Amino acid sequence: MLTMLLTIIVINIIYVSLFTLRVILVIKGYRVVASFLSMGEVFVYLMGLTIVLDNLDKPINIAAYCLGWGMGVFLGSKIEARLALGYIVFDVVVDSLEIEIPMKIRQQGYGVTSWVADGKDGQRLVIKILAKRHYEKKLRDLVISLSPKAFIISYEPNKMNGGFLLKNLNPVQN
Repeated sequence: MLTMLLTIIVINIIYVSLFTLRVILVIKGYRVVASFLSMGEVFVYLMGLTIVLDNLDKPINIAAYCLGWGMGVFLGSKIEARLALGYIVFDVVVDSLEIEIPMKIRQQGYGVTSWVADGKDGQRLVIKILAKRHYEKKLRDLVISLSPKAFIISYEPNKMNGGFLLKNLNPVQN
């Protein structure tokens, strides 16, 4: 009985992790990879569903199926976060006109656009940075080290066009 429960849970963790990754890959435009992943996904799904349907007489098997599903969603999202597919945009506002910050960020290999803006208490420097999502933490740490009081908003763009960054989005490795 314990073997059956563990089998159902593990199969569902694998299936739902693949399902979660496939959906994220489709959303991010990796349709071909997602298509191949879906073949493995449906194979695992059919195996797990067959086991559960053959053993519906025990409600604990259904509970194991539900537990595996939830764990699969969690694991799939953790895997996607580790892969960090796509890009991140940082909008940074610094308290004063710290004009050296964009240059220091550029020296690390990031693409930077900056401009002066008017804030409640005077002029501010606004900085827009595009990077691969994989470098999000490194970039955030860099910005905070350069301006600890910086106001930062980050988000994932879904469409991009033009600019030199699409050719060169690999920051300097220290």
